[in-house]
Amino acid sequence: MRIKRNIFLVLGPVLYLVLQELGAPQGMPESAFDILCATLWMAIWWVSEAVPIAVTALLPIILFPLSGAVDLSTTTASYGHRYIFLYMGGFILAIAIEKWNLHKRIALHILRLVGTSVSSIILGFMLATAFLSMWISNTATSVMMLPIGMSIVKQLQEKKTTQEEENPLFGKALMLSIAYSASIGGMATLIGTPPNLVLAGYVQEVYNIEITFWQWFKFGLPIAGLLLVICWLYLTRVAFPCREMKFPGGEEEISKLIAKLGPMGKEEKKVLAVFVLTAFCWITRPFLLELIFPNIDDTIIAMMAGIVLFTIPAKDGTDKIIKWEEAVKMPWGIILLFGGGMALASGFEITGLALWIGTQMTLLQALPLILLIMVIVCSVNFITELTSNLATTAMLLPILAPIAINLDLNPYLLLVGTTVAASCAFMLPVATPPNAVVFGSGYLRIADMVKTGLWMNIISIILLTAAVYFLLPLLWDFDPFKYPVRLETTPLPQP
Repeated sequence: MRIKRNIFLVLGPVLYLVLQELGAPQGMPESAFDILCATLWMAIWWVSEAVPIAVTALLPIILFPLSGAVDLSTTTASYGHRYIFLYMGGFILAIAIEKWNLHKRIALHILRLVGTSVSSIILGFMLATAFLSMWISNTATSVMMLPIGMSIVKQLQEKKTTQEEENPLFGKALMLSIAYSASIGGMATLIGTPPNLVLAGYVQEVYNIEITFWQWFKFGLPIAGLLLVICWLYLTRVAFPCREMKFPGGEEEISKLIAKLGPMGKEEKKVLAVFVLTAFCWITRPFLLELIFPNIDDTIIAMMAGIVLFTIPAKDGTDKIIKWEEAVKMPWGIILLFGGGMALASGFEITGLALWIGTQMTLLQALPLILLIMVIVCSVNFITELTSNLATTAMLLPILAPIAINLDLNPYLLLVGTTVAASCAFMLPVATPPNAVVFGSGYLRIADMVKTGLWMNIISIILLTAAVYFLLPLLWDFDPFKYPVRLETTPLPQP
């Protein structure tokens, strides 16, 4: 593995230099070719992870200005995009939720609410994991849910039941339910997973159009909810069929874990209040808050929530709900990767590379629209089994937007299809952090994940294709086939 990484480490810059010597194809602007060369270098390093993907995201700061394609000020401005601060505010809120164990309390109460049959326990874990993943990172969610799940499995194994053969099936199903629902839940909200914000940032950067929290929520929540239900039915009825037995001691185990948390403290209540108020503001901003504060924005709401958490007293009043030493632990690598994706998007548009790529894709005109969407969703779905979903989204959005426009399609169809497909990698431990987390539990083999995940991938491809083709234009109020003008003259229609 180290040898392979070293090969790719050298291949990236070598390919860049060779292409620079060969020069641009006929009809491509020189600056656009410079951006293309830099993109290929970044793609090689992102796919191979020859260096950390966040480090690769810093390459535009060096390559764009040195080649003369985009000046330094314009390039670095992408790393301060307003959606980066939306993400930062969301991370600060998530850190506070985790610090005071509010996420555990929410999860355990959901589990106690749904019942104690085997399938109900799995449903409870999926609902709790998906709900938490809507607001905090899917990695943190799966890490938190894993020990709770393992304690439940252990409780079942300790009970001498006549269904001993179902114990390993239950363990596999429960571990996979945690991983899958962590990925699915992130699709529901704009801040639930980084690819969603990359899409919003790209549309804002290129078309100067805002995708609001509510706008994404009314599309993301239905498809996440439907996929979650299908996933639960598939895991409990097809992949790992467990008889509808009552979980022996399940209610007692959950009650014990809730009792271990103790009564809800003042700090938890304060964090819960900020969390609920923030979610309310995000959801109601387009049709309520903007009537009072016309200039309010999702980023402003997120930063207000983050700052408020630094001001609310905790314990005896000498401390605060969250301290700066805790806040700086947010994943800066993801933030840098987001900035790199925005820099690429800006470079594609400024230099005309996006337009040039769009004019080369005439072969796609022969495909029916629904088949074109399915091809893209399927391709992204399997690409992200081996690459970062954030890096994949950042690479593909600037390429697919001009293709859509050249085909006289509304770009939302391809952009949103790519974004949601990037969250649906279910086959391999390396595909996404939640998969890796549950694989480490010891209950799963790679064969289990591949066999189960392959069918989940197929299910998600069919569902997402149908949702993007039928539901998205209806909810966002646009005609998929009415976009006859080119990118450089007219922006996207406001959804």
